[in-house]
Amino acid sequence: MTALVIAEHDHATIKPATLNTVTAALACGGDVHVLVAGANAAEAGKAAAQIAGVSKVIVADSPSLAENLAENVAAQVLAIASNYSHILFPSTANGKNVAPRVAAKLDVAQISDITLVVSPDTFERPIYAGNAIATVQSADATKVITVRTTGFDAAAATGGSATVESAEGVADSGKSSFVSREVTKSDRPELTAAKIIVSGGRALGSAEKFNEVMTPLADKLNAGLGASRAAVDAGYAPNDWQVGQTGKIVAPQLYIAAGISGAIQHLAGMKDSKVIVAINKDEEAPIFSVADYGLVADLFTAVPELVKAL
Repeated sequence: MTALVIAEHDHATIKPATLNTVTAALACGGDVHVLVAGANAAEAGKAAAQIAGVSKVIVADSPSLAENLAENVAAQVLAIASNYSHILFPSTANGKNVAPRVAAKLDVAQISDITLVVSPDTFERPIYAGNAIATVQSADATKVITVRTTGFDAAAATGGSATVESAEGVADSGKSSFVSREVTKSDRPELTAAKIIVSGGRALGSAEKFNEVMTPLADKLNAGLGASRAAVDAGYAPNDWQVGQTGKIVAPQLYIAAGISGAIQHLAGMKDSKVIVAINKDEEAPIFSVADYGLVADLFTAVPELVKAL
């Protein structure tokens, strides 16, 4: 049995989600190979070869792979898929874009968002917004899997000594073309990689108050800024800050939720955080059911006091 991990990268470096996916692949048993599909991605290939537990890295270099278009990446995966019993993608926007195409072409059922490998053919995954865990067994010859990265520890980024091979890059499918990309730039840690996250909810009342109250706390802690869906829908925070089932799934060392009631879809995105601190003036708020520390207080008083104390 050999597992193939599809690396998440920027052509020069390997993104953290790949490390968690490697851990899941190792739990499937057998060797673990990593596919780096990109353009001028030799540096990313070298970085992948350093990941502990990886025995081989395959670098596919082609202009058609420069922008990670799903059709082209899927074709690159399919070109070598017959060599593998398991094909694993991080459950990121890119991974979830490519994996279903690979599964459909292989005529197998995709196993989505796994959080535990029970055995090489059996996996656990959350359902009902994380309120229940399903155990899924697959009899497919090739298992196409997306990995919820918060469910697995990251493999060590250094210490490995995998061999690096080159593969011929696929030709452009012609089915889609890259037009443009708008990237939000921030000095703050990316939400899915942040060790501390400070999130605000609808109780903040406005975008101005959100910025006035939450930003100083995030600055003090060097934290990522998050928001509930209600706060995002109300226009208090941008879409890429949304934490929850329909936003980003996070599991930082510390998650501070201020003015967030704790709707099921929000809890699904953050309840795996190591330490959860909730600040809400409603003592019956569902957020307190998952919080390690709860403060029943007005956030407009409590958060500034916390910033002063820090």
